[in-house]
Amino acid sequence: MASSDTGSVPHPVTEELRATIAASGITENVDLIARILVTGVGLGLDEASRLDLKITTAALTEMRAAFRLFAPYAGVPKVTIFGSARTLPDQHVYRAAAEVARALADKGWMVVTGAGPGIMQAAAEGAGAERSLGVSIRLPFEEKPNAVIAENARSVAMKYFFTRKLMLVKESHGFVCVPGGFGTLDELFELLTLQQTGKAEPTPIVLLDEPGGTFWQGLQRFVEGELVGNGVISPDDFDRVLVTDSVEAAAQRITDFWRNYDSMRWVGGRLVLRLKAEPTDAEVAELNERFGGLLASGTIERREPLRPEREDGDRLDLPRLVLHLDQFQVGSLHRLIRAVSELGSAPTGPARAA
Repeated sequence: MASSDTGSVPHPVTEELRATIAASGITENVDLIARILVTGVGLGLDEASRLDLKITTAALTEMRAAFRLFAPYAGVPKVTIFGSARTLPDQHVYRAAAEVARALADKGWMVVTGAGPGIMQAAAEGAGAERSLGVSIRLPFEEKPNAVIAENARSVAMKYFFTRKLMLVKESHGFVCVPGGFGTLDELFELLTLQQTGKAEPTPIVLLDEPGGTFWQGLQRFVEGELVGNGVISPDDFDRVLVTDSVEAAAQRITDFWRNYDSMRWVGGRLVLRLKAEPTDAEVAELNERFGGLLASGTIERREPLRPEREDGDRLDLPRLVLHLDQFQVGSLHRLIRAVSELGSAPTGPARAA
């Protein structure tokens, strides 16, 4: 049987795969499991090279292992800490990474790292073995998890950087970057790109330096002078980032972002922001005055759950704000979320991600 021009698999093959799924006892998300298997058969019909098939197989295998690692902690907020594997324990930034990890772990957060030495080990030490998860990369000179991560075997090893970065970003509700090399900068700029383009939900990003350090200040000068100056990014694109040398300010930025904001969902062209406390009429009016420029039409409104949310039973107990966001303004959504968490009606207790 030959595949069609669209790459679809012939109907009889699809039915056979569905029978295999049923025989395996799978009852949830059958349509998506079928699509994964159909894609595998499609690769065979495409006569994909052995190298392409090995890349696909390894990526799926690694993602499955990572999903299983994170699954038991789905309800626990997580922060990913990025930094150099070459940082030594006697350096100030090593201690800063350990301290911010400890501060967040004390607030009920788990810390995710690349599971290697340097800043990754510092963060794991600060959080402690019980609050640490690791996603390592198999390299000739970094071939095993650090001792803290290895203590409870809460780590998974990846062959590919792209699958590793996916898991370091996907599961976390905040990010702290400590001075590092190409890898740290690569991870930071991917975070910024995902948020600028709306491909990832807004999350807090902190650039933490040692007391009096200039590493991130130098980057900020470059961004403002060269990137903004040459018009290749918007003037407020770097506003989503906090540059600080204060451990306390870093931890507070991560938790404060989630003080009132719970989650978001697109329903057609409408964006729904789910909150932990219902704003007053005056607060909604203030939000409209400040952020009306982000809207494609209408106003920011308090609403009951929309019909698709009710049908899915999606966070029905939470108050909501609904707005028609201008898609070109999606990169500025973080400003509205931070404002929501600064409202007088926002909860005053310890802030955690949903």
